[in-house]
Amino acid sequence: LYNKNIYPPYAGGGGFIMDGPLAKRLHKTSETLELYPIDDVFLGMCLEVLKVSPVGHEGFKTFGIVKNKNSKMNKEPCFFRSMLVVHKLLPPDLLQMWDLV
Repeated sequence: LYNKNIYPPYAGGGGFIMDGPLAKRLHKTSETLELYPIDDVFLGMCLEVLKVSPVGHEGFKTFGIVKNKNSKMNKEPCFFRSMLVVHKLLPPDLLQMWDLV
């Protein structure tokens, strides 16, 4: 389905941040490309057309977070303070995190 050897850089996972003007440009660009079944890659394809490169940020924990179950740090709001997107937390963990934050 994809005619190149590697995918373009893309923002993987369940979240990303962009400004409004870029969102509008992406919308227009998306209408010029054939829809690709992997949404993250399709976003990368659109970004490639616009010559915009995604930038990683430490606050996006798309592969989950490493917690030491015996550490008191897990119960400190500062542990979660810099996180923007966190994957692989069970519902009770999410509730605990939001109570702390």
